[in-house]
Amino acid sequence: MRNYYSGNIIADKSKSFALRIIKLYKFLTSEKKEYILSKQVLRSGTSIGANVKEAIRGQSKPDFYSKMNVALKEASETEYWLELLHESGYIEPAHFNSIYADCQELIKILMAITKTQNSGS
Repeated sequence: MRNYYSGNIIADKSKSFALRIIKLYKFLTSEKKEYILSKQVLRSGTSIGANVKEAIRGQSKPDFYSKMNVALKEASETEYWLELLHESGYIEPAHFNSIYADCQELIKILMAITKTQNSGS
């Protein structure tokens, strides 16, 4: 399977993150029998990459930044669901620390991208 955006850091990282979120969802539903929070983290965690991809194919700079802002909001929401899953005992600390660090990295990248828009570029 070819990645059409290979070399685009945010596209690559958001897709890899989405795949990790899908694995987490499968684990939570099959092993932990958790269906509510897991569905929320699946939706928001996979939405990040979908919005990034839409942004890359955006029709204008405002469209690009709008989709990147949506991706940032979804990443922040995902961060929240991961915290709840961890603090409620559904995710072990080692796994949480790893996926949470990835989520925070996405947030930092998306903040840098959206900050560019706000600085007038």
